Amino acid sequence: MTTALEVRDLRASIGSVEILKGLDLEVGFGELHVIMGPNGSGKSTLCHVLMGKTDYQATGSAVVAGHELMGEDVETRARLGVAAAFQYPTEIPGVTLRELLEELAEQRSDGADIRARIDEAAVRLDATRFLDRPVNEGLSGGEKKRSEIFQLAVLAPRVAVLDEIDSGLDVDAVREVAEAVEVMRGPDVGVLLITHYNRILKYLKPDRVHVMVAGTIVQSGGPELAEELEDSGYADLVAQFGGVAPEAPEGDFLAGL
Repeated sequence: MTTALEVRDLRASIGSVEILKGLDLEVGFGELHVIMGPNGSGKSTLCHVLMGKTDYQATGSAVVAGHELMGEDVETRARLGVAAAFQYPTEIPGVTLRELLEELAEQRSDGADIRARIDEAAVRLDATRFLDRPVNEGLSGGEKKRSEIFQLAVLAPRVAVLDEIDSGLDVDAVREVAEAVEVMRGPDVGVLLITHYNRILKYLKPDRVHVMVAGTIVQSGGPELAEELEDSGYADLVAQFGGVAPEAPEGDFLAGL
């Protein structure tokens, strides 16, 4: 089977400022890869570029399940199988989560499969209580992140990009979100988790951990690498690889849209 995500020499700039500087990455189906790094290293920019945010001038290659993403718009990328859960989930007053998922099903060739997964995934991910409420409205931070993971499970993407889903959560919420990620994992999806801290990894079993500094991956290893970083921090790596890359602000994408 083809690789879930294969990134080669990915570069991204805003104006004259280069943020991603020749990034290479490969995530297999059924694998969970983690990208860690200091603030401003380009982690969220990678997420935005993979999803097709138009603020960036991007070059290189990003292939999902054999299909090139570069040059495609956001909708096409979503149809090709890439979806994201972001640090700040968007609220949609007046639209229930079930209505949103039904609308997505209308737009997809696998709409019947999406509808069949809604209630099953809601039970599996303890998200039934979210279905008939306006999307993310009135939910706690942890509930919003769990709802995002539930949406990804229903959409069944080939690649799920999780951008700092542990940000701003207390210990219990981090554990619950990590459990939801583990439930969502499967042989038909590659998961790329972007995080600044090691705490969510106490509840996950990543296959690979990558360290990103100044717009590129400078170190890769197993789960033990995250533990080493918790002890040593990023200061030595930042000094060695020339500081950090300017990071653009977070966008307002819906997962998979």
